[in-house]
Amino acid sequence: RAYNFAAGPACMPEPVLKKAQSEMLNWHGCGMSVMEMSHRGSQFAEIHAEAKERFKRLLNVPYTHEVLFLQGGATSQFAAIPLNLMDGKPASYAVTGNFSGIAAREAGKYGDVHVAYEGKGNNYSHIPEQGELSIAQGDAYFHYCANNTIFGTAWGYVPETGGVPLVCDMSSEIMSHPVDVSRYALIYAGAQKNIAPAGLTVVVIDKSFAGREAAVTPQVMSYQKMIDKDSMLNTPPCWCIYMLGLTLDWLDEQGGIEGMEQIKHGKAQMLYDCIDSSKLFTCAAEKPFRSDMNVTFRSASEELDAKFVKEAAEAGFVNLKGHRKVGGMRASIYNAVPVEGVEKLCDFIRAFDKAN
Repeated sequence: RAYNFAAGPACMPEPVLKKAQSEMLNWHGCGMSVMEMSHRGSQFAEIHAEAKERFKRLLNVPYTHEVLFLQGGATSQFAAIPLNLMDGKPASYAVTGNFSGIAAREAGKYGDVHVAYEGKGNNYSHIPEQGELSIAQGDAYFHYCANNTIFGTAWGYVPETGGVPLVCDMSSEIMSHPVDVSRYALIYAGAQKNIAPAGLTVVVIDKSFAGREAAVTPQVMSYQKMIDKDSMLNTPPCWCIYMLGLTLDWLDEQGGIEGMEQIKHGKAQMLYDCIDSSKLFTCAAEKPFRSDMNVTFRSASEELDAKFVKEAAEAGFVNLKGHRKVGGMRASIYNAVPVEGVEKLCDFIRAFDKAN
């Protein structure tokens, strides 16, 4: 297998893939694949309940919050959040990258948006300090994206909002470090980077914020409706929920979220140290705001970047080309990317650096 540094859909743990392979045709002796069984049947009810319990336990979700397994990716939540939470008030958004910008524009279709921070001027290489945020008191919520996949930056702190409810897109870093869930009105994440295949979206919502949706909200986007139906208003992404459960089992075996935080930070530090010591490459993000999940770097020329990506792929390191908006290279080192893969990528970078 190649060492896969894709930004999403991303690398999955090999033991999880092998477990799914062994159960592909016959889950626990029932004679069916998970992809074939009824979402209303007892077999899938067991899969769903266990995945939800594991998620709550690993993330330490308090009883005040509910976990929903939805569809539509984080992009669907860009609309669902304002529809459910604005409640006739404006909302504040920190724009620190591509997806937070899209989220802010989408929210603007449903109400007034206050831009609490705009990072376009520094090409999104920077995360605002607390004093740089302009959060409008009385707003319905403050929204930020914890990790910026394209630009390789991450928030190293949880913003203080002065009582404005906190909403966070954690798509790129969910289950990679402990989170005080009680501080958030809502957390959401597309699962295809760290915890499951593409097709599942996880929402963790403070139940006191449900039931406020605008009258025009589609029922499939209503948090209260989905809470009432335990995420089964319609057919859920059954296979993805099953894969989530297997991935959470694997995560437990790595020492849980606390163990994974140490592993992921070690991988990131190793790769950043390698890039910082090279003669050819520089990191795109400012050092204090570098992401542990998405390492963005480049050489002095597009031609040399292209040569690096091509030779890396030939050596078994795939999906290192940077996003089309920024160019260069990007190594996404999510939970499932093995330490060995990062070590070998560092060896390749040093060899390329020496040869060119």
